[in-house]
Amino acid sequence: MSKQFSDLGISTALVQTLNQLDLVAPTAIQEQAIPLLLANQTDVVGLAKTGTGKTAAFGLPILQLIDTSKPTVQAVILVPTRELGHQVFKNLESFAQNLPAVSIAATCGGIPIKPQIERLSNPTHIVVATPGRLIDLLQRKAISLAETQFLVLDEADEMVSILKESLDEIVAVLPKNHRTYLFSATMPGTIKQLIQNYLHKNVVQISANMEISGNEQIDHQYIVVDPIEKLDVLMHFLNSREGQRGIIFCKTKAAVNKLAKNLAINRFSSGALHGSLSQGIRDRIMEQFREGHINILVATDLAARGIDVKEIAYVVNYHLPDTYENYVHRSGRTARAGANGLSLTVLQAEEEIEIADFEKELGIQFKPFSKPSVASIEDNNTLLWAKQIFKTKPNHEVEADLKTKIKTIFHHLTKDELIEKILAHHLLQNKNQAVEKPVKRQKLKK
Repeated sequence: MSKQFSDLGISTALVQTLNQLDLVAPTAIQEQAIPLLLANQTDVVGLAKTGTGKTAAFGLPILQLIDTSKPTVQAVILVPTRELGHQVFKNLESFAQNLPAVSIAATCGGIPIKPQIERLSNPTHIVVATPGRLIDLLQRKAISLAETQFLVLDEADEMVSILKESLDEIVAVLPKNHRTYLFSATMPGTIKQLIQNYLHKNVVQISANMEISGNEQIDHQYIVVDPIEKLDVLMHFLNSREGQRGIIFCKTKAAVNKLAKNLAINRFSSGALHGSLSQGIRDRIMEQFREGHINILVATDLAARGIDVKEIAYVVNYHLPDTYENYVHRSGRTARAGANGLSLTVLQAEEEIEIADFEKELGIQFKPFSKPSVASIEDNNTLLWAKQIFKTKPNHEVEADLKTKIKTIFHHLTKDELIEKILAHHLLQNKNQAVEKPVKRQKLKK
């Protein structure tokens, strides 16, 4: 019989909440981490892939260990992005709904600091923060960590460079006997250095399902395309997945903007997410995606952290990620909460050789994704053209006299005949453009 949360030492009040949230059986990382953290005797490093319940693994024990008789900050949870901070904060609040005396605050960057300072003037037990904003608050003396017993580094592999600059300043104001809990999906060398520098020498390391990248429910596939056909192949794929939600990852902000613009032109329900957008825009796009008002998110790696949406059917790596760790985080956005998902990587011919390295390093297997035929892509582009026409709003500034003259030209045609003629005209234009392109290239060469 599988273990229950009560078997791990979780209190009755928290177990009741978990039952209300339909969380009955703990995940592998929760089974290992919760008893260790409740014992409060050692630093812990927890390795588990994205989507395996790391927030509950550290959040539940910390909620249980909070001394509500003290109005002080007793736990700090550091996260790489505001989006992830918002997600962790929401999860902790939902876990603590039967613990009204526990006070939790989110103090992340990207939004005005003044309301956060005002919030911290009230009793606060747990703070979820980005490192930069926490240091800003410390420098303003808006927060005291003099009685903080727990420091959590969540998704530490995604904020190594930030932590290198800020951890010394944060740790310096913590009590010497505080516990540090580091959770990560991967263990690069830089994380090992952090552990050596900031965690106790007797740190306990736990891991869950690390032999598999992410989730066994993820179908890893790849497709090889020529640069000139890359966008058309993507459009074909997206059209075949109409109504499903997915994330497309690009390497750069410029690539995100360019692809998002192309999706908008082709009337796909989509939004862009990257670090240069204002926090207000990022929040609005994320909310639209969570609520299902848009189906496709085009994002950079860091901007997409903290997206915990169960119904993401697929992830597309429009550009091959720079690191194996980034592939783990990207693919982990899909197949959450027991669902199946697809992680599709779009490659150019010279990149195909790298697939073997990803398979060897991550212990996964990629399957070739069937490439659509030229005819199928042309048909798809014609369908997209038709959708553009259908979704185009009428231009009410056109003079009535001109409209009447145009209607006179078409008045004797049936609806089917009109569609036939418009379609034939569109296909003829495409054919002529295809013939003209090589001629233009030849002229340029001369």
